[in-house]
Amino acid sequence: QAKLVESGGGLVQAGASLRLSCVASVGTFSNYAMAWFRQAPGKEREHVAAISVSGKNTYYADSVKGRFTISRDNAKNTVYLQMDSLKPEDTAVYYCATYYTASNYISRDPAQYNYWGHGTQVTVSS
Repeated sequence: QAKLVESGGGLVQAGASLRLSCVASVGTFSNYAMAWFRQAPGKEREHVAAISVSGKNTYYADSVKGRFTISRDNAKNTVYLQMDSLKPEDTAVYYCATYYTASNYISRDPAQYNYWGHGTQVTVSS
């Protein structure tokens, strides 16, 4: 079993920053690739960022590249999403997700992420 709990969402003005956190209750956190997804009203779920088990490899959606940074602290079983220069189009529910892997590869396929948090709301006003 795995349990993911997100925090750090909120209501901010355009240009502001937020840092999301996700604490994972898993057997060995360093064997879990981690990712952030988001879903806005009327839109499909979007893969925002991902990080491999060691933190060596990362992925970012084009829409957030250069503004968002994903990181992980394996000693704390926590993954972070630092969000800078927020835009109104970043408004969405942000979800933490994970899957078990023995390699440093990270998947871009949402279907492979079989554990999900309940989400945290991020709202950016103009």
